[in-house]
Amino acid sequence: MDIDRGAVHRDAEAMMRVALDVARSAGDEDVPIGAVVFGSDGVELARAANRREADGDPTAHAEVLALRKATRRHGDGWRLEGCTLVVTVEPCTMCAGAIGLARVSRVVFGAWEPKTGAVGSLWDVLRDPRLVHRPEVLGGVLADEAADLVTGFFAARRA
Repeated sequence: MDIDRGAVHRDAEAMMRVALDVARSAGDEDVPIGAVVFGSDGVELARAANRREADGDPTAHAEVLALRKATRRHGDGWRLEGCTLVVTVEPCTMCAGAIGLARVSRVVFGAWEPKTGAVGSLWDVLRDPRLVHRPEVLGGVLADEAADLVTGFFAARRA
């Protein structure tokens, strides 16, 4: 059976638009990054924006917060097998580790992050062949729009 790559990309773009809306809800002090976890049926399980500054918590990245919420709703303890995590910026090492440990089946991200990205840019934690669990990864989805949010945030702070 051939995979309809066009349909996969359209679905990924639709999910990314939700994550972009979530990113826009980040507080004024937090980098606007949004993450959404969808179940295997496409139903949204959880969403979160960065809250590191708001919470004074170095682990309060959008991905970690969304994973925490999703595990409470998914019903399989900490495992999110069959789920898709969509995030506006390539996950860092901490987030990539959490994604792998949560057994997320698919990761979709927007902007590449060459300084801290751990899903293909600086490192590739999720696809390391030594790991037991390696999710499918689709990067660069609506990358320009996702990058513009972050670039605009830092430009405004420097002004």
